[in-house]
Amino acid sequence: MTQYLLKATVLIVLGAIAVLMAFIAKYWAPDRTVAELKQWQLPNSEFIDIQGMQAHVVQSANCYKNRDNAAEKNRPETIVLLHGTSASLHTWEGWTKALSDQYCVVSMDLPGFGLTGPYVDESTQYSSENYAAFVIEVLNHLKLDRVTLAGNSLGGKVAWRTAALYPERVNRLILVDSVGYPATPKHVPIGFKLAKYPMMSPILNRILPRSVVEKSVLSVYADNSKVNDALVDRYYELTLRQGNRQALSRRLNDSDDESDQAQIKQLDIPTLILWGAKDDLIPVENAALFHRDIRNSQLKIFDNLGHVPHEEDPLATVDVVKQFLISESENG
Repeated sequence: MTQYLLKATVLIVLGAIAVLMAFIAKYWAPDRTVAELKQWQLPNSEFIDIQGMQAHVVQSANCYKNRDNAAEKNRPETIVLLHGTSASLHTWEGWTKALSDQYCVVSMDLPGFGLTGPYVDESTQYSSENYAAFVIEVLNHLKLDRVTLAGNSLGGKVAWRTAALYPERVNRLILVDSVGYPATPKHVPIGFKLAKYPMMSPILNRILPRSVVEKSVLSVYADNSKVNDALVDRYYELTLRQGNRQALSRRLNDSDDESDQAQIKQLDIPTLILWGAKDDLIPVENAALFHRDIRNSQLKIFDNLGHVPHEEDPLATVDVVKQFLISESENG
């Protein structure tokens, strides 16, 4: 009987190892270099040296007009777009296309995401304060003074933190489903859940089922029919950029506390707040909190959009942005 149990145990263990090996073989996804991901560079992409990183940045053609002209009034207005966690500058392509004829539009991959990759100094925290400093260094490098800052989710917090810490550099804000107040998500993307556990890092840094990324993208869209293979491929492949998975784990575990929340009430610049009513990650009730606490703010809620309304329906959302910018320019 003992010998039979021993054989059975050995068979079970061998079977489990075989299943594990098959799983690893199927979902093995090692890091990729920037060169291996060059298909995600845009025709006007550039890499600039910021804090030792090669930061991936895109500027529209208008950004080069009258850049060396001392009279700032002769330069096109600048709009800087900041993406959220696990996204990249590509999330703003719809807005960029719609705004580039009239404005200088700048987008960038924040540290730990897209083609920029992680901080070179591993002791640097992925905090909104450090992200704000990164944004300012990018603006300095590009010789951009005062700008309109727009951000989604994490990028929204980076935007308002930049405005609070460097008020001389930001003249308007556009907050899209922004981080800022406590929130109880109705649904957390599975990739975020897994990345929160450091003990999972050795596995997650080498294995990544595409289905995990697909479910995460589906969770931030209200209309699942808009999530196609090309969109999932972009999120999946950029997650594989060397160092990004480790950075995501650190970012989610370096979350800011709420001590900076008081800075929201100190903001006194024209602010447009956009929100998807079907946001399951940051509830739409938080939009009203921003609107309440930022004196000079406007609020627009999109009933049928989710956490990334600018990406899910760029035309409808950017139309409101255009009206805001035109109105504020006339008032200014």
